[in-house]
Amino acid sequence: MTIEIPQMLTKDDVALIILAAKKKAGMTWEEIADKISMSAVWTHSACVGMNAMPKEKAQSLVQVLGLPQEVIDVLAESPTKVWEQTVPTDPCIYRFYEIVGVYGPTLKALIHEEFGDGIMSAIDFDMNVTRVPNPKGDRVKVEMSGKYLSYNSW
Repeated sequence: MTIEIPQMLTKDDVALIILAAKKKAGMTWEEIADKISMSAVWTHSACVGMNAMPKEKAQSLVQVLGLPQEVIDVLAESPTKVWEQTVPTDPCIYRFYEIVGVYGPTLKALIHEEFGDGIMSAIDFDMNVTRVPNPKGDRVKVEMSGKYLSYNSW
């Protein structure tokens, strides 16, 4: 007797399904996010498996992109946030890596001076990416806002 094991979708499988559906639909992340009432940053992050999506948002996404119902449960699963530990080679991602390498200690020092010994949350967190016109060439504006979390003093 053979037991048939159904193919279970992974977060990576769902990300590929979503990216294909997005391309077919010809939509931007901003357009998709507007239709499910979320930010483009959060929507992309959840769609590529780095955040869990509330079921009602996953259901909306399924409707917007015409996705199979099976993706809803996968989108709602808590992610395992693992990424490449080597220096990224994609130029855009590398620049953010470079920014953290160069300015990370400065950001940490300024946060500690302003708030005390603690960190900026990446859980209770907002981020926006906007275009700012500039005569020397348009600028990329990245705004991050995270809740301050102090370290416990024992």
